[in-house]
Amino acid sequence: MGNAERFSGKVALVTGASSGIGEAAARRLHDEGARVASFDLHAKAPEDVLALSGDVSSSTDVEAAVAQVRRELGPIDILVCSAGVPGVSLATVDVTDEEWRRVMAIDADGVFFCNRAVLPGMIERGYGRIVNVASIAGKEGNPMAAAYSAAKAAVIAMTKSIGKDVARSGVLVNCIAPAVIETPMLGGMADYHIEYMVERIPLGRMGGAEEVAALACWLASEECSFSTGATFDISGGRAVY
Repeated sequence: MGNAERFSGKVALVTGASSGIGEAAARRLHDEGARVASFDLHAKAPEDVLALSGDVSSSTDVEAAVAQVRRELGPIDILVCSAGVPGVSLATVDVTDEEWRRVMAIDADGVFFCNRAVLPGMIERGYGRIVNVASIAGKEGNPMAAAYSAAKAAVIAMTKSIGKDVARSGVLVNCIAPAVIETPMLGGMADYHIEYMVERIPLGRMGGAEEVAALACWLASEECSFSTGATFDISGGRAVY
């Protein structure tokens, strides 16, 4: 079976699919045969993708979206959690309570709520693929990004835990740890923050959303069969573990 058909008959839910990595992943999943739904604050999605609006940091919104996907497209086989925010570039002493909680709620709570919502159906059917988007910041920590780095470290840890929880159920749970990727998300970061990240990439450039989508879609496919609870590097050589 070629890539053009590898998701035939599968239903995928992608969070944060209105732009960036999520949009690229949703488009590729659709192009390779999946029925795809997008869940984002903005009801915007690639062509022929079911666009749902809501807030990943609200478990109520997440549960409602999962239920709607099941009604309109069928049981969910694939979840890609890409929704996230970079947070404001601030020294740790300048991070307010509100900013800390905002970033953690979207980037960590949102991933947990989405994983929790789709797992019962996947476990019942004995099949599922979950791909959580973490970050190299979750491994190394970036300066001026304490909340973001902590949230992405939480994504890595919860992926390891959930992957082990459901390891014998037919559901595989993995995450990816990109370095800086050229997406609209960079609009919220200071130039020096972006320069810091690019300078540390041996390949000497930012990654592209389509490059990350290619890895995410392999992890979302049946070709991925012996990896779970793992973190996959896509950092242009920056990651050393």
